[in-house]
Amino acid sequence: MTTPASAKPNVSLIGLGLMGRPMGLNLLRAGFPLTVWNRTPERAASLVAAGAHLAASPREAAESARVLLTTVSDPPALESVLYGPQGALAGLARGAIYADSSTVSPALARRISADCAARGVRFLDAPVTGGTWGAEKGELLFLVGGEAATLTEIEPVLAAMGKKWFHLGPNGAGQTIKLAMNMILALQVGALAEALALVTAADIPGEKLVGVLQSSMARAPVLDVKAPMLLKGDYTPSFPLRLMHKDLGLALDLANQLGVALPATAASREIYNHVKGSAKEDLDYAAVMKFWKP
Repeated sequence: MTTPASAKPNVSLIGLGLMGRPMGLNLLRAGFPLTVWNRTPERAASLVAAGAHLAASPREAAESARVLLTTVSDPPALESVLYGPQGALAGLARGAIYADSSTVSPALARRISADCAARGVRFLDAPVTGGTWGAEKGELLFLVGGEAATLTEIEPVLAAMGKKWFHLGPNGAGQTIKLAMNMILALQVGALAEALALVTAADIPGEKLVGVLQSSMARAPVLDVKAPMLLKGDYTPSFPLRLMHKDLGLALDLANQLGVALPATAASREIYNHVKGSAKEDLDYAAVMKFWKP
């Protein structure tokens, strides 16, 4: 399966949620022929209007792909689009490259890699970090596990959606680093929420803490983004709490397999679990503040 050096490869994208849609729009802006599929076809409307072709199934999307990308919510969703009826894996041609930008377990990434290899398909686990704002600006970071030569081949595709990519090791390494990254983000935002609860209980406006924080060694870019949400109580989802809760669970599962204690992560997941259980709508993970201020 060859592509002339001057031509952009056909790309297919499965999963058009908060991250997938802006990723697809950036691929189209960069001139890549794009085929898309989503479980709810209505979400493809803006991409189709911009020039994408809407496939009738994951398998049909994969059949036209030199490069297949997936970005779906969780391991069951990924297994469904790959292995279910009209699944994408059966449609991939020998020589194609498949990169998964979902956040799933390293074990599932390695299983997919083995199944792809049996079909002559090259696989990368390539979860992303950067939030919806990074997806919209084309400034995502790709955390990649797999063969370095395969990563090199699809760098032009990644460059349409991201500003940097890291080759982290064999398949599964990208997912391992992503889970560790999300642990840190969850703990940082949870720590800010807890600190704000303490400060406001002492009748000091939370803005005072945030002002000092932003000029101190405790400052972190994620807190610059999430602090206004915490102060306003506006939890419109950029990174949904249900997905952070899922990722903390995956991290704890991995830690159990490796025999590593994650006490802070375990405590944090209990807090996220409480907020998720009481939520009646889809919220950003900054809504961890609701543990202290329902």
